[in-house]
This record gives sequence, C-alpha cells and structure tokens, in this order.
Amino acid sequence: MASLAEGLAGQLENPRGALGHVIGALMRMVNREPNDLALKALGVCSGDDALELGFGPGEGVRALARLTSGGTVHGIDQSAAMLAQARSRNRAAVDDGRVRLSLAKFDATGLPDLSVDRIAAVNVAYFWHDGREVLTELDRVLRPGGRISLYVTDAAAMSRWAFAASGHHRLFDAAGLAAFLSSGPFPTSAIRIMRRTLRLGVPGLVAVIDKSATAAAAPPPHLIAGERGSVEC
Repeated sequence: MASLAEGLAGQLENPRGALGHVIGALMRMVNREPNDLALKALGVCSGDDALELGFGPGEGVRALARLTSGGTVHGIDQSAAMLAQARSRNRAAVDDGRVRLSLAKFDATGLPDLSVDRIAAVNVAYFWHDGREVLTELDRVLRPGGRISLYVTDAAAMSRWAFAASGHHRLFDAAGLAAFLSSGPFPTSAIRIMRRTLRLGVPGLVAVIDKSATAAAAPPPHLIAGERGSVEC
C-alpha cells in the first residue's frame, strides 16, 4: 500500500509515461473547481500577460487565454507528458503565439524580469521543496501591481490521504501557508489567505499575494470570507 501511495504521489509531482496521461485526465477533473477559485481571485484583465506555474493538462492555461484576450499566457511545468497534453488542448492559441508553454523548474522559469501581470498556481505548492527560491523567482518575473493566486487543499483533508503523507507533498493549514509565503520576498502585509470549501466538502485554501506600492500599508494577513477590493482593468 505504501509503495502504491508513493508511486501515485510521485506521478502527481511529475506525471510521466503511460500512467502520466491517466494522471492528466484525473487532474482535469480534480482541478476544475480549484482552477475556478484561483482564477476568480486572480482578477485577470483582458490585456494582462499571465503565467501558470504547473499547468498540468492545460485547462487553467485555456481559461487564462480566454480571460487575457489581449495578452500572452505563459506556462511552466516539469512534466513532458503534461506539456504534450497542454499543447494539444491549446493548439490554436499555441500556434498563434498567444500561449507559450515550456518545460522548466519552478524556481527558474526562464522568463524575463517583470514580464507578467498575473501568476496562477493550482495544487502545485506542495512540491515547492525550496519555497523561498520559487517565491523569489515569482517576484522577479511579476510586474509592480501584479498578483499571484494559488490554491492548495487544506492539510485537514490532505493528511488523511495516503499519497499525500508519502513524503512528496508539503502540507499546509492556513497559518502554515501564510508562514510559507512570508518566507519569500513578499511582505506579510501583501498576503491574504481565504478558506474555501469545494462541492464535495473538501476544505481548500486560496492565497493571494499583491505586489504593489501600497502593499506595505495594508493590514496584516488574516482569514476572510470574501474578496477584498477589486481589480481595475
């Protein structure tokens, strides 16, 4: 049982081979609602350049491409199997240059400095084993006034799942996620954590980081029920 759980956890971290294609199909179903929550919190405007970190089978990239009709959507993943699926799912947008997908490490995206306005990361922060390095990279590519939105399943649920307890996943409760994100270059005042419950009762956490000149004047991070403020497009 332990080896099966470890194998599944390894595939979720980096899908590969024939099983990787099955994992991609599973991700499409499992991440549908988390994608919606993260993108709603991201506040994308039509001209934004966006990045999805860990794009998986490409559903989030496709949603971002619809939202950023005047911008470019970049995607970074470490799985060749997911790159193939995401390219196939976004073929037209890839061919016309509006979507650009690459294999790269999360802490070395290869993007230019200050090149994106919005960054999404859904169910991938578990695998940021050097979180400080990843967050520093996101700060490097994110423009002033930009925003990061990420989703993770709460440790209250994850800790009950054998694959998540195999050592591949970093587990987060709300306080732990806030502390993790504060370990990077972003001030704690720029970070918000929101509790969300998926339709099947699974508890989730949505984190938003705003990179702006006024972030230092914002209140400290806390749990809130709804969104704070709006995005000017």
